[in-house]
Amino acid sequence: MPTPYLPSSLPLHQTHLPSPPPLYHQHFSSIRTHGVHHKKTQQKPLLSCSIQPRTTQINRTAEEVQHPEPNVNPRRSGRVQVRYLVERIRTVPKHDRPEFLDLLMTQRDGGIGTDDSLDLNNLLMALVLADEPDLALSSFSSMSSKGLLVPDSWTYSTMIRCYCKKGQPDEAKRVFDHMVENGLSPTVATVTELSNSYCRKGRMKGAFEVFDTMVRIGISPSVQTYNCLVKGLCYVGRVEEALEMLKGMRNGPVKPDVYTYTAVMDGFCKVGRSDEARELLEEAVGMGLSLSVVTYNTLFDGYCREGRPGKGLGMLRQMKERNCLPDCVSYRTLIHGLLKWGKARAALRVYWEMEDSGFEVDERMMNVLVRGLCRTSLKEGNGSDLLEDAGQLFSKMQIQNLAVEDDTYGLVISLFSVKKKSEEALVSVRKMMGEGFHPRIITLEDVVRGLCREGKLEKALSFLVLMEEEGMYPRRRVAYNILIEEFNRQGMAFSACNVYGIALKRGVIPEKKPKFRETEKS
Repeated sequence: MPTPYLPSSLPLHQTHLPSPPPLYHQHFSSIRTHGVHHKKTQQKPLLSCSIQPRTTQINRTAEEVQHPEPNVNPRRSGRVQVRYLVERIRTVPKHDRPEFLDLLMTQRDGGIGTDDSLDLNNLLMALVLADEPDLALSSFSSMSSKGLLVPDSWTYSTMIRCYCKKGQPDEAKRVFDHMVENGLSPTVATVTELSNSYCRKGRMKGAFEVFDTMVRIGISPSVQTYNCLVKGLCYVGRVEEALEMLKGMRNGPVKPDVYTYTAVMDGFCKVGRSDEARELLEEAVGMGLSLSVVTYNTLFDGYCREGRPGKGLGMLRQMKERNCLPDCVSYRTLIHGLLKWGKARAALRVYWEMEDSGFEVDERMMNVLVRGLCRTSLKEGNGSDLLEDAGQLFSKMQIQNLAVEDDTYGLVISLFSVKKKSEEALVSVRKMMGEGFHPRIITLEDVVRGLCREGKLEKALSFLVLMEEEGMYPRRRVAYNILIEEFNRQGMAFSACNVYGIALKRGVIPEKKPKFRETEKS
């Protein structure tokens, strides 16, 4: 039987233990002061009743752990007990959990440490699952120093998981190496998690070192192990190596699953090789694998990145034919991609299909879609038929009380102004200002220009003066030039003079000048 291992910085109760790696000495000497048995300095409460409810809750939770109700029976199995402990820990406020662990460890009348009582390995695992890795490490230090726990394979596996959760794969690997050196055998799940911890950081050398050790000591990798490596290779751009690993799995004892194919496809899509990813998808279908919506979403994203969202529309039809229903991510990815590459009408059709499928379109997506329709309509000019669609979606957002972003307001106002719907533009300006937004200068100038196009010159002048008084429009000449030019075009030189005079009084010198006809001069 391998010798157990305890950190050298703790009081050892067994002198025959092997020397720990240097890292452990440094780590446990630093965390011991933060362990669950450290002495706390508490301020005296102003009122004794103010702290009583919190203390009572902690005591009650600790009592539930020590003496659970008969119908709960959390000690039926390790997994059941861990789940029960996780639930109890989560009922304690985060800042009170060290005190809760202190109390739990000192209630010796419940039999902690005996064979039929609370298993300390279960407690450590519960702390990890409750997102308390630091508390788990300090608890392990305290338990070991007091001789309450002799570490075994499960203990070390929990510590490996702890370090992985903290994003410290090197620390986890030292624990793993110590286990191997002392003949302890970790589970394949533990080794896979360690390998994945390296992969998430893009450190593939460390991941493969763990994998090689795993094979050397006789632990058979699972498909999840290979999937972690494949995903890690794609993450660092080594897609060809990922593809080779996939091919090796096809010919080996561990066959690839849909997640393996999805990982490699995602790698190819991110480097602009979506067509090759599509070939892998067909290969997976040929192997009889049931494709998930995530697999198709990967291709949607790839085609949209490459400026080929139309290919994604074809895949959308195909996935339905294969009884794989799209989700919100599918539709959102396609809508974003279509709008990005100027395919507003196709994006609108996908939106209608999304609604018909029963999905709710959130306010962010609605804002993006309305802006895309407005931009396309403004670009196409008077021949565009998208004004009505943009207006309907804009009205729908307001009816449903969806938040309209300031950029969306600005484009809608500009579109109304250009399409000779100045009254709708003015209403939108008032709503925009009522919600605390300041229209952009170019938006206000579009409104003035739109009013002038419709012959509403007096209203345009009043609007401009009002915006100046509200501090929305700085003293600049563009809007005055628009008004003077329009008055001149209509032969209203005296009105142009009035606008010119108003501008001068406000410290603005327009470039345009009033133009009198010969009959007016005489």
